[in-house]
Formats: sequence, C-alpha cells, structure tokens
Amino acid sequence: MAKTIIEVIKSGASDANVLGAPGRSYLTYSGLLDHVENTVAALNAHGIGRNDRVAIVLPNGPEMASAFMAVAAGATTAPLNPSYREEEFDFYLSDLNAKALMVEKGSTSPALAVASQRDIPVLEIDWAESDPAGLFSIVGEATGDPAANGGYAEPEDCGLVLHTSGTTSRPKIVPLAQKNICASAEHIKTSLNLQPEDIELNIMPLFHIHGLIAATLSSVRAGASIFCTPGFSALKFFAWVDEAKPSWYTAVPTMHQAILSRASRNQDIVDAVPFRLIRSSSSSLPPTVMQELEDTFGCPVIEALGMTEAAHQVACNPLPDAPRKPGSVGLAAGPEVAVMDSDGNLLPPGKIGELAIKGPNVFSGYEANPEANATAFCDGWYRTGDQGVIDSDGYISLTGRLKEIINRGGEKISPREVDEVLMDHAAVEQVVTFALPHEKLGEDVAAIVVLREGKVAEEKEIREFAATRLADFKVPRKVIFMDEIPKGATGKLQRIGLAEKLGLA
Repeated sequence: MAKTIIEVIKSGASDANVLGAPGRSYLTYSGLLDHVENTVAALNAHGIGRNDRVAIVLPNGPEMASAFMAVAAGATTAPLNPSYREEEFDFYLSDLNAKALMVEKGSTSPALAVASQRDIPVLEIDWAESDPAGLFSIVGEATGDPAANGGYAEPEDCGLVLHTSGTTSRPKIVPLAQKNICASAEHIKTSLNLQPEDIELNIMPLFHIHGLIAATLSSVRAGASIFCTPGFSALKFFAWVDEAKPSWYTAVPTMHQAILSRASRNQDIVDAVPFRLIRSSSSSLPPTVMQELEDTFGCPVIEALGMTEAAHQVACNPLPDAPRKPGSVGLAAGPEVAVMDSDGNLLPPGKIGELAIKGPNVFSGYEANPEANATAFCDGWYRTGDQGVIDSDGYISLTGRLKEIINRGGEKISPREVDEVLMDHAAVEQVVTFALPHEKLGEDVAAIVVLREGKVAEEKEIREFAATRLADFKVPRKVIFMDEIPKGATGKLQRIGLAEKLGLA
C-alpha cells in the first residue's frame, strides 16, 4: 500500500491520462510526475521543505488538483476557501503558521493583504490555457536559503492540514499524515473498485477533503483520470458530462438534487454517457433522492460516510451485487467502526450510541488542543460526534450529530428523521430540519422547505402531512419556504446556528 503522495502518483501508467479540464488537453502520469518533481525542487529552493505549510488559495480546477499533490509530495498542503474574507484569511493563515501562500498570477485575493501584513512569502503560479491541464510553474527566482528539510515527504510527515468546520466553537486544526491520506485513497479505490479506465468528473471544491481525497487522490491511486471542472454548476454539468465521458462522480446531496432538477432536459446525454456509479457523501442522502438518481441514471448510487479526521472515508455501501441499504452509510470501509456509550463502553448491534473509529486513515489528534483530544479519544478510538447504530449485517445508519439533536423539553428529536418524512411529500424537493430556540422548552422543531418546480404547498399542509407519520412533539412548529437551502462553503447543510442565521433566534 502506498504511504506517501509520491508513491500514489507513481500508480498510473506513464502515458495514461490523469488530469483534464473543459477545453484543455490531458496531463499524463509521466507529465504529472515531472511536474511534481519540478514543483518540489522549486519549493525547496524557496526554503520550503517537509512539514512546512503552504496555504493554497486557487480557483477550482486542474491547477488546484495538481498543486495539492505537488505541494503535499514535498511539504504540507493547506488549502483554503478562495471566497474567504480578509479577516477569515487572517485567522487561518496565522492559526496555520503558514510558511508561504500560493496564488495564481494576477490574483486579487484578500489573502495577499494578510500575507503582506504577516510577512508571509507569496508564491505566484502561472500557466497557459494551451498547457496540459494542471501544469504550472512558480513565477520568479528563489531568494534566501534553500530548505534544509528538502526532498520527498515520509509516511509520518504531515501531508494535508485542514480546519474543522467550527459550527459550534473555534475551528480546530486537523493535521493528516501522508500515511493517513494515502490509506483513505486506497480504501476509496477498493470500495468503488476504481480501475485505470475510470474517469471521475470532479464538481467538488478542492479546498475540501471530499474533493481532494474521494475524487482526486483515490482516482490517482487507481491510475485513473479526473476531469476537473471550475466548480459545481447544475447548468453546465451535462455539457461537462458530454465532453468528459465520465464513468462516475461524487458529490453532496444538494448537488445531486440540483443535477436531478435538470436531468430530464438532458436525456440524450444521460442516455449517451452511462455512469458506472454515482457516489454521495458528506451529508445524509434522502432515500427518495437515491431512488430518483438510480432511476434517472440507471446505475447504483453508493452512499458513503466521510469526515475530515478520517482523511474522508469511514464507511461505504458496497457495489452490486451486495445489498445497498437506502438510508445507511454502508459497511466500515477502511477504519474499524464501533458504537460507544457515553462512558466509553462498546455497544452490541442494534444499540444507538456514538460512532467511534480507529485505523490507518484516522488522524492522531487535533493540533495544540489537549482539551479537545482528551474528550475526542477513548482507549485508542476517536469519538466522531455522530450518533448511530450498526445492524446485525454490519451496516451503519446515522441518527444525527450529537450536537444537532433537538432537545424539546427533554424529548430528543433527530432532525434527519424529520427530513426523511417531509421529503416524502410530493411537493417537496429539499428540506433541512433544525432547532428553533423556545422560551419554555429550550428548543423546538423548525424546517426549511424548498418546493419542486411548479408545485405549491402551505405550511399547514406540510405540518399535517408530518403529523400522519411523526409523533406530535417531532412535527415542525414552524415551516419556512425558501428558494434554496442555506449551505456552507462546501455545499453541506449546516443545521447548527441556522436559527441565528435566519434571524429566528
């Protein structure tokens, strides 16, 4: 098993395609290997070596994908969301202790002002549209001393550093070793049976673990190809499918739902480019959406569970002919997975508790945060914060995030359960259930609903529908109709803090 990024990159046949993009020629594996060697040498010349952190602020696309791999091969990649504001960049660049900031030539990112104030060297990269996808060079001559810690990274070195989403507290730093991210790539390759002939259409942001590992690195480990889009667009999705002829894609449920809303207008492309599989991760996929995707695209939809602390993949539904269980995130697919009670005891099948994991892809602890690590780890297991249950067949089902469970005067409600009921209403396209502050009960149930195109429904009708399927205390007291669900930067639904965000607190 490959344990470093450079070993992963050596997985592909030298003349096979690795990175493509709309209107661009493909970069081959031998081209990527040369590019990585040149980039690591250039970083070393700029004084950047193993375990030095390079913050990367690049638009989605093949250059971001190759920068992730090239930087991680000889240093530590720290990708940041390009849409952050200056004060957010100030927090992340200082918290990371970034050794350099990588941007595209001509960038106007607010990160540049922060780098100037904090005396962080800036590495500009440049490329031409006529270059193979992903190829770039670092602009300007190196000044200062070359890195004493140069060369390729070792398995224990930090390859990727990310922050937790920080919905409830200050974001925590998650350092992922080379061996962690390579193990996760191996697990995803195995669980999806990725082959060199596979082509992945990447629509996920590449500052996020899902896009970096599930879409990109797993494909590279398989010697396969990635067609890198400039970011998700339901309007352009089918044109990209037509150009790339992909065999699969991975996305979050909100993206799948947006794709489905335009599928009927692009039936000719759906018929002409058959997918081998569609993968869904990062938040719960409603069973109705899973069925609609399978009916539309005529391929299995594989739901998986991912999290940053596990270098993405924790569990995954198996490929046919093994059973896929709608509403389940599948079987343990890499790390060991168990269910634990609040005292740290492992529970038998069928009992609800907190999911706990351990294995080669699981990180060893939050950086400079002994308090968080003391509560997060128990007897070598990492406590995920996800509440769930494992059935007698080993399939894992999530019942919610422990911090998202709504506590209505002592009665506990899983928002996911309410979501799934409301999604069965014929007029409902998307829903997110969340906690609404309540003067006497502490919290009550609220839901945002997006209606299907051309459908109408009123709050009373939605509440009455919910009441036929849910106990009274679980029925949303407030239903808010919106054109789209408010989402985080990575496309995930964020229930925590939603009431405040909407001015309902």
